[in-house]
Amino acid sequence: MPPAFFSVDPHGGAPLYQQLTEQIKRAIAIGALSPGERLPTVKGLAHDLKLNANTVARVYRDLEREGVIATATGRGSFVSQNGALDNARKIALDVVSRGVDHAVREARSLGITNSEIRAIADASIARSYSGEEK
Repeated sequence: MPPAFFSVDPHGGAPLYQQLTEQIKRAIAIGALSPGERLPTVKGLAHDLKLNANTVARVYRDLEREGVIATATGRGSFVSQNGALDNARKIALDVVSRGVDHAVREARSLGITNSEIRAIADASIARSYSGEEK
């Protein structure tokens, strides 16, 4: 996997470990990372992204605890054979849910009402899914 596959934005608002976690989950959900595919080493990814190695290690530990990846001592970390395919939909829904939660919090902080948020969401869905069955 090329080092440029992932990137983090220190000014992006979300914690760096959360950005990386969501990017890995997203890559698995869309099939960019396949079951059994090896992830970069903690040190290598930390170097490429200019992150502390402890941050990347935390991401890998959390993903392993969730069953998204598996780590074999001395061999590295891999996309879980079972979890990747079985959980791809769950992972995709989790990524989207976090994005929607963030958007709703932002809208609420700007004084947007519940009905206005729903109208915005409905319009966005209509634009994105026009011509598709619901």
